[in-house]
Amino acid sequence: VSGGEDQIQQLQKALLDYLDENTETDASLVFSRKFYIAQWFRDTTMETEKAIKSQKDEDSSEGTHHAKDVETTGQIMHRAESRKTFLRSIIKTAPSQFSTLKMNSDTVDYEDACLIVRYLASMRPFAQSFDIYLTQ
Repeated sequence: VSGGEDQIQQLQKALLDYLDENTETDASLVFSRKFYIAQWFRDTTMETEKAIKSQKDEDSSEGTHHAKDVETTGQIMHRAESRKTFLRSIIKTAPSQFSTLKMNSDTVDYEDACLIVRYLASMRPFAQSFDIYLTQ
């Protein structure tokens, strides 16, 4: 996976498909599914706020690149809205409908789900800064 936005959404959807398929064997997976959706929604909001704040800080210090910053802020907002729309569509989908929308979920087994979780967790800010903490 190259780490693009579409690939991350595909991995998230595959993980949610796996969790949805196995809720009959483990009831805690219902909570896990809801937790992941809520966490990804929160992450999107936090990333957007940080990006906008950093651009406002750059605006106050430079001032000459204002037109570029407005365009970039628009792109950030558009990307965040597309992520939120994706997550809202997942939330609104009933479990019975969710199984008809599966995308390659037959190929996701427990080991694949573990790999997806590890990859998505490595994209989180704490995991990315962990090496810095260790070296310090």
